[in-house]
Amino acid sequence: MSTKALLITPPFTQLNTPYPATAYLKGFLNTKGIVSTQADLGIEVILRLFSKQGLTDLFERISSKFQITNYELKMSPRVPSEAAPFSFGEGPGVRTNTNPNYPSEAYPPLFRRGGGGEVLSANAQRILALKNDYFKTIDAVILFLQGKNPTLAHLICSEDFLPEASRFAQLEELDWAFGSMGTQDKAKHLATLYLEDISDLIVECIDPHFGFSRYAERLGRSANSFDELYNMLQQPYTYIDELLIDLLHERMWEVNPQLVCFSVPFPGNLYAAFRSAQYIKQNFPGVKTAMGGGFPNTELRSLSDARVMEFFDFITLDDGESPIECLIEHLNGTREVSRLKRTFALVDGVVKYIDNSGCRDYKQSDVGTPDYSDLPMDRYISVIEIVNPMHRMWSDGRWNKLTMAHGCYWGKCTFCDISLDYIKVYEPVAAKLLVDRMEELIAQTGQNGFHFVDEAAPPALMREVALEIIRRNLAVTWWTNIRFEKSFTADLCRLLKLSGCIAISGGLEVASDRLLDMIQKGVTVAQVARVTRNFTEAGIMVHAYLMYGFPTQTAQETIDSLEMVRQMFETGILQSGFWHQFAMTAHSPVGMYPEQFGVLKETDAIGTFANNDIVHVDKSGANHDKFSFGLKKSLFNFMHGICFEYPLQDWFEFKVPRTKVPPDYISGVLLEEEPFGIKPTAKVVWAGTRPTIEFFTKTKKGRSFEMAALTFHDKKESFSIQVSQGQGIWLSNFIVQISAPEKPMLFSKVKESYEAAGLDEFEPFWYSKPVTTLRDYGLLIL
Repeated sequence: MSTKALLITPPFTQLNTPYPATAYLKGFLNTKGIVSTQADLGIEVILRLFSKQGLTDLFERISSKFQITNYELKMSPRVPSEAAPFSFGEGPGVRTNTNPNYPSEAYPPLFRRGGGGEVLSANAQRILALKNDYFKTIDAVILFLQGKNPTLAHLICSEDFLPEASRFAQLEELDWAFGSMGTQDKAKHLATLYLEDISDLIVECIDPHFGFSRYAERLGRSANSFDELYNMLQQPYTYIDELLIDLLHERMWEVNPQLVCFSVPFPGNLYAAFRSAQYIKQNFPGVKTAMGGGFPNTELRSLSDARVMEFFDFITLDDGESPIECLIEHLNGTREVSRLKRTFALVDGVVKYIDNSGCRDYKQSDVGTPDYSDLPMDRYISVIEIVNPMHRMWSDGRWNKLTMAHGCYWGKCTFCDISLDYIKVYEPVAAKLLVDRMEELIAQTGQNGFHFVDEAAPPALMREVALEIIRRNLAVTWWTNIRFEKSFTADLCRLLKLSGCIAISGGLEVASDRLLDMIQKGVTVAQVARVTRNFTEAGIMVHAYLMYGFPTQTAQETIDSLEMVRQMFETGILQSGFWHQFAMTAHSPVGMYPEQFGVLKETDAIGTFANNDIVHVDKSGANHDKFSFGLKKSLFNFMHGICFEYPLQDWFEFKVPRTKVPPDYISGVLLEEEPFGIKPTAKVVWAGTRPTIEFFTKTKKGRSFEMAALTFHDKKESFSIQVSQGQGIWLSNFIVQISAPEKPMLFSKVKESYEAAGLDEFEPFWYSKPVTTLRDYGLLIL
């Protein structure tokens, strides 16, 4: 009998769309005729918890734990939560809360304590007192966030439907910051605050590890030793554990698998994966368990603690297709354990890594189309946290996830894991095959939004994908991650927009040319500014990943980097950003050769469990930790178009250097003229409609000229150009030829065609007003 596999994403990743790893694997297994079922236990736990029955059970548990009766609960005003998302805070140029109904100090705690001495906060007390309102509204709110109950938006926006606790204390500030929103978006945001209030209650009273997109994340972060996680797994189930195990038990009985594979992309999925595997081992001892995904790929490459194998029979690394096929063959009895592929297994009581490099990996063209069947596509919930435009993209709406190219075509950034296969093995997918897969997924899921989850999507491939989408006349929306390289010209950005691209994200990192050179980013700040301008003018939102704390980075460079970012937001060429503090990882050039970057490892010891993040000492750089709050606080305000005029010093509570960046540096860069001329190998495409042509005679100074008027219609307006009759006939035929053809015409061929028609000199015509007008309306040089 062939092995049946159950592919599981453990809690928690995203609420709005499935994490794609199991869909990728299922799509591959389909090509091999291997039966598999997949489950996203994260969304299933959330939906069971955030239901009328789930909240009823939750509130009963809390009341029992704290020995509370209804008459003992006090109704307190809603007060700001310490767990609330990053807010405006205080300081010059920052709106503060002056409403006396939202006191800044905490209310005195309720006298009632739990068995462990815990004290209920005023916020928890308020939520418990309003439990009937939560019971009444929860199912309707979840249906609304699933897109099934849109008319509820009006009731939610009336602001007397949802019970409100600490998260709603931000509302006045958010109304001021964001202005008027659409009813649906505003209702989604209010519903998100409502869910976050309940989450705060869970964290305080039931499970401190709970989070919507992560669970017990701290236990997985930099866990060199397995001890803490192992000890946690010996404790009784939490309430969230119980929900998880109930759902897992149901799936095990429904599917009856012989192999259960857990995809663990992040530290926040690790605990739930171990807890689930533990239950399977205890209750289904004949079933084999395996783990793969981003976390083991980066963290567990030097695993040696045999206790881990009490939970997992196998742990695979890097691309999962070939390893999982080998595992299934092993369980079918056709492959020895010694011939597994990139897999840890327990052999004679010792953790052994079996590489089997002779067993080939599959080409991207052979792995199949991701298969989202089995997943509850209509039950994911879209939320709006709203603070960051790109974060909204991640949490709102359902996205089919695809990859344009495996690995990174650049592969040089010194902070990145460029020694690992997921970065260093670069393999693009053909544009036609990609768009074939897009059409398959639209038919399968009913969704036409795509998130290409590339490390950095290659510009040339993005161009070909865009042309193919336009050629097939598909209506899709898509976004991806890029490098800000000069290949992204204004015309390429316009083409991407026409194909449905709505947003891109990319690494500006430190916004210092010296440090960008150390990083080997291959870009300059000036180049990034010009590229982000091109995207912005095309109508594509730009999000920048920002970094501080890179080795040898000084306080001066941090402040100058902030000034660059300030100017980019002020000029409108950035719409979104996020500051990350540099982390040294074991598989990056900085982690492997720290002495070359002026830093030292705190220890060379290798743990027996996770090994990726490395504590390092930077003797020449600044104290980077203290800059964190000021950088994030200033960025929060810049993203909302305010506080550009305030001195950078005002964002920090300690003395910082004056910036050395000229106040008009970015605007000056944007005024620099682009190099003149077009390469003969450039591709010429017409992205508009075909014209109508009329001939007429024009008289000037007693002379008659045979002329042609070409009239074009786009979605918003009509326009005409006038050229000589011969030029008009050539231009009309030329536009038909280059309207998203199989092969766009090279610029050198355009010139040859024009001259072959016996017309006047090409250059004066090409740079004339009629052709310049066409350039504004869809004549693209790529």
